[in-house]
Amino acid sequence: MVNYRYLGNSGFKISEITYGNWVTHASQVGDDAAIATVHKALDLGITSFDTADAYANTAAEVVLAKALKGQRRENLEIFTKVYWPIGKKGPNDTGLSRKHIFDGIHGSLRRLEVDYVDLYQAHRYDYETPLEETMQAFADIVRQGKALYIGVSEWTAEQLREGAALAKELKFQLVSNQPQYSALWRVIEGKVVPTSEELGISQIVWSPMAQGVLSGKYLPGQPVPDGSRATDEKSGANFIKRFLQDDTLAAVQKLKPIAEQAGLTMPQLAIAWVLQNPNVSAALVGASRPEQLEDSVKASGVVLDAEVLSAIDAALAPVAVTDPEETYSVSPASRPL
Repeated sequence: MVNYRYLGNSGFKISEITYGNWVTHASQVGDDAAIATVHKALDLGITSFDTADAYANTAAEVVLAKALKGQRRENLEIFTKVYWPIGKKGPNDTGLSRKHIFDGIHGSLRRLEVDYVDLYQAHRYDYETPLEETMQAFADIVRQGKALYIGVSEWTAEQLREGAALAKELKFQLVSNQPQYSALWRVIEGKVVPTSEELGISQIVWSPMAQGVLSGKYLPGQPVPDGSRATDEKSGANFIKRFLQDDTLAAVQKLKPIAEQAGLTMPQLAIAWVLQNPNVSAALVGASRPEQLEDSVKASGVVLDAEVLSAIDAALAPVAVTDPEETYSVSPASRPL
């Protein structure tokens, strides 16, 4: 079964393997397969589910609601997000203005068929809206009981510090950040993690397997496998491109004997690796088939010893991205249309 961790400096616990439906529901797989996968997640002890209004242009939230129908609400932790343009994409259908945040939470609650979400997240930082306006809107949503906790995604260390200070003034907590993080993409370690530890903010990390590259199925000098994420433009193909260089793929192959020695599959090793970071509360995993989750959840509770961690570092050091400056280019300079 899956272990639980506290989220930030709060009493709220989430499953350290959290189910995310970014590139699967209403996109990569049909509804029946998506529902079966969510039911498998529940059977395996996953109770935390992450989505966003922008995933499949709101359709992913609808599918998740179908999959969770009939479950006891108190036994679930449901997360969603607001920022990216949705719907007809009018002038106020994007960003973190008070209007878009309130339109966003009402739309998400309707699609998810719930009275509240456990965690409501700013999907990016909005440079066009005063941060005071954004945080006041989140404070009001918390006071109205529409969201219990507030988090963000891909904010820089400075943005986290400013957001946390305003949240404190407004009498609510900023408890989480959702960045990309894996043994190949370590840019949060330099500034974001130390700042988060100081502020009582946890990481809920996405792409712990580097879009599947750390599974080892992509081989240097070989075509990408048919039906893989790298071939599916709707399924994150653009995100995986940066990891498909031959030197990166060759380095990843060096992890195979390390995983075998640790008694793990390569996906389990990748997920367990991010969970060794004490500032990480959960690794987001997705699946297009129920059996994929059976493998992933076995990473919960795994402790990697210093020798294994050193071997992973040595194998990936030449290709892992560690520059903290990378965190500054994630949020668009202006709102996307």
